[in-house]
Amino acid sequence: MKKTIVFLFIIPMLSIGQNKDLRSKPNANPIVAYIDKPFAQEYHEVFIVADNSEDANNVRAVQPDLEGSIWIATKNGIYQKEVGSTEWTLVIGGDNQGPAYDVAIDKDQNVWMATWNGVYRSRAREIQKMEGPKPPIAKLLSAKEGVYALGPYGIWLYRDKKWERKEYNTARSIRTVLSDNNGGLWIGTDVGLYHCADDKTTAYQGNEDLISAYVRGMDFDQEGNLWIGGLGGVSIRNNAAKIGEKTPEDGIVNANVTAVAKGPDGRMWVGTHYGITRFVPGEKEYSVRLGRRWLLSDEVRDIAFDQQGNAWVATANGVSAIKNRQMTLEDKADYFYDNLIRRHVREPWIIARSNLVVPGDTTTIQPEDDDNDGEFTSNYLAMESFRYATTKNPEAKERARKAFDFLHFLREVTGGDGFFARTIIPVSWEQSHDMNRTYTERELAEEIIENPRQKPVEKRWHLSKDGKWKWKGDTSSDEISGHLFGYYCYYNLVADDKEKKRIADHFSKIMDHLMENDFNLVDVDGTHTKWGVWSPTILNHNPDWAPERALNSLELLAFLKFAHHITKKEKYQKEYLKLIKEEGYLENAKTLHNTNPSWETYFDIFLSLYMYPTLINYEEDPVLKREYQDHLEQWFIKHKKAKSPMINFTYNLLAGGDEELDNSIAFLKDAPLDLVDWYVDNAQREDLKVVRQPILEELQTALRPPSEYRTMRWDQNPYAAVSGDPSQEKEPVYWLLPYWMGRYLNLISAEK
Repeated sequence: MKKTIVFLFIIPMLSIGQNKDLRSKPNANPIVAYIDKPFAQEYHEVFIVADNSEDANNVRAVQPDLEGSIWIATKNGIYQKEVGSTEWTLVIGGDNQGPAYDVAIDKDQNVWMATWNGVYRSRAREIQKMEGPKPPIAKLLSAKEGVYALGPYGIWLYRDKKWERKEYNTARSIRTVLSDNNGGLWIGTDVGLYHCADDKTTAYQGNEDLISAYVRGMDFDQEGNLWIGGLGGVSIRNNAAKIGEKTPEDGIVNANVTAVAKGPDGRMWVGTHYGITRFVPGEKEYSVRLGRRWLLSDEVRDIAFDQQGNAWVATANGVSAIKNRQMTLEDKADYFYDNLIRRHVREPWIIARSNLVVPGDTTTIQPEDDDNDGEFTSNYLAMESFRYATTKNPEAKERARKAFDFLHFLREVTGGDGFFARTIIPVSWEQSHDMNRTYTERELAEEIIENPRQKPVEKRWHLSKDGKWKWKGDTSSDEISGHLFGYYCYYNLVADDKEKKRIADHFSKIMDHLMENDFNLVDVDGTHTKWGVWSPTILNHNPDWAPERALNSLELLAFLKFAHHITKKEKYQKEYLKLIKEEGYLENAKTLHNTNPSWETYFDIFLSLYMYPTLINYEEDPVLKREYQDHLEQWFIKHKKAKSPMINFTYNLLAGGDEELDNSIAFLKDAPLDLVDWYVDNAQREDLKVVRQPILEELQTALRPPSEYRTMRWDQNPYAAVSGDPSQEKEPVYWLLPYWMGRYLNLISAEK
């Protein structure tokens, strides 16, 4: 991947308004800022040829014309789609309708069609059968000398208004053809590559000539080298010999190559039985377009480009258009924000993913509850806080307050002291996740054997006192951790004195609940929730809780530090120091980055992230502050390989500088506009090896750009080999939060 272009942009670290500047320290050196400029943002449009017709959607070839119409050859015949339309028209009907194999457009913009019973030409919107070549016709080629028709029974050239047969000695299994731009042809077959001229036909079938003799697609690159795709990969030849190759080791996503095409920008598109790999000749990096996010079917048949540079892909299930539009990051932020507010806000102001009743169909969207509604609304709260601090937009301030109101209500709705709910739903909802249930003794035995820590909760949903809401209990440690990050950002960047008092009162009630219950979240049943445990008695002395000891120790220290800072109540500082000096919580936390590999989960990265701002910016003891800074450094060194702008910008927020800016910008650019959580199976890719790292528990592959893995939420592992759920549309906060952090830090400059 090319490096992001950056410019020196000298920006003083000034405090913003009445609120605290979250950046820990000014930089002695100028900040290297990314100046926001337009880039090519790719997106996918799908075109079903005909509903309920497998043959019509079995597309063999595609060709755009100069006017923007798209012509395709399918098993059901030839179809045309006019520019701006989504409807396909069958071109050849009646008795002549039948399987078609190729389309080509000549220099006069006539459309030629290869079918089961011969060659047809569309000229001035009239279809004419071109008698001469013996059908069926497999391939067509428009060259400067005329139009070629090739099939099992021969090769013909149409010029001067007549056909002439070419006596080329090639195999009859013709799969692809390309002009040599000198009156001859390159022809790919099942048994080799042929170069055909009037005076000589040369066969290339040796191992020194090709990866394999099974040839399916060809095109020239910008240097004039011939890329020959087939079984095994791509062989690259100059005029004299094979000079290179592309195999799965080099990035070919599947060794059965079916199409090769040079894009308008010089990239070589290689279609396979399992998606598309794109190469910039001479560069090692490559990109892949795979799965329903990008293709109607991963079985690619043909690739062609229109006048705007959009790629049209013939697949086994229809036509995919991989298009591009010019956007800045600011444009992309506006696009995502509009999507967020229109599609992912539910009452009273919950920011959440949404359900697609028909998987993948975004018109069937409906609201849905999630265990982590509180946590991810907190991420949204943090995002709006950074947006407000950067722009002073009153809308951002108002919406941040609405998000905090919801989080505040999660505590109020339970009717207890400081216990708060995971989420709420209207009482009218008949369906939700984790419906109330009962356990038989046998089922309970199964649960306890599987996990002795398991807490079978029969009644997860409770009715609010006013009868308007159902609230979900069994609140987890993830929730309060996520809340803390949102509160921290809102308190420092948005809240006025009145709101700060409200935050302090709210959070102190939560902390008092924890302290009264030996630092556990205790549900309505009088016992701690499944994951809400920070008790020294349990973390330090119960062997079953050893996996949570390091992270939960770090979390509780941060909770107490935040409570002390915003309330000024010494009881929180007293407990904080006691945990460090008597219970070893800081020493526990130090083991987080070299913990037992079976105890690591990917989301621990971000649960730690939520803690660092409070611990580093609120700690006044220089010795303890240094300990937390060292902890942050270890965290960043270990996890910056994830190329996450959330990781990178949080580190820059706390440590200063512009670390990993190129990777952060690359992520923000590459992240797809499509928010459907499409199923992605990178385990079938032959360019990637399935491993068990960085998380031992999961099957993973090497990290790829965000356009090649599932739609993101920061609690999900981008290395996962197989992932995705197309019945969900994710909220775009995962993108907007680091974007506005980058803007706040002046690492992204929106100045034109």
